[in-house]
Amino acid sequence: MKRIGFMALSVFFLCVSSVVGQTSERDAKDIVELADKKFRGETAKTEMSMTIVRPDWSREVRMKTWSRGEDYALILITYPDRDKGMTFLKRKNEIWNWLPSVERVIKIPPSMMMQSWMGSDFTNDDLVRESSIVNDYTHEIVGDSIIDGRDCYVIEATPKPEAPVVWGKVMIWITKEDYMQLRGEFYDEDDELINILEMSQIKDMGGRVIPTLMEMIPVDEEGHKTILEYRSVEFDIPIPQTFFSEQNMKRIR
Repeated sequence: MKRIGFMALSVFFLCVSSVVGQTSERDAKDIVELADKKFRGETAKTEMSMTIVRPDWSREVRMKTWSRGEDYALILITYPDRDKGMTFLKRKNEIWNWLPSVERVIKIPPSMMMQSWMGSDFTNDDLVRESSIVNDYTHEIVGDSIIDGRDCYVIEATPKPEAPVVWGKVMIWITKEDYMQLRGEFYDEDDELINILEMSQIKDMGGRVIPTLMEMIPVDEEGHKTILEYRSVEFDIPIPQTFFSEQNMKRIR
């Protein structure tokens, strides 16, 4: 922010605005990081269901997931029978898919991060999070809002120039009292709103109060949405880094 005035005052104001800008960025990033850690934990094991809703049909997929920080994740499909045993493995910036029906491991290239995951409205990037909403974006508090009676920060996340991200901008609503994300808006590089993420059914699960239902709604596709519901969560349990291996993705049950 530039200010006009005498030289001394200008220097003063420029110094003040510089400090305010740094503080705002630091605060916004801290809020996003707190919300991310609250939902992710140091490690986590979950069981969840995903319902894909279309105008003429719906389909349920069930899964187990394991994660360690931002860098390691493993997803095992447990239902329906035709997909049972399929796994997805993330190790840092690399992602693999094990297909038991053909006994093949396929590496997913970065160019496929925007493609649909399991036919849902989530992308490969949404589910295995190749990108980090904390480290790959800069953050700014741009307003306040109330969702379901909860006062929220509205934070704009803009991708860093060289970050491996698929979105042009992400807007995030995080509660001021306990740092829960309740809403997200995903924009493309032309600043067009593509998807809305709504998070609800706040419960005590795994020793933390978190939203347990997530709905991803594509803006331009009427009657389409994907619902993710947590059935159980365990946070901060021992999961060694060696758990996230190609060998384990073939034998995990």
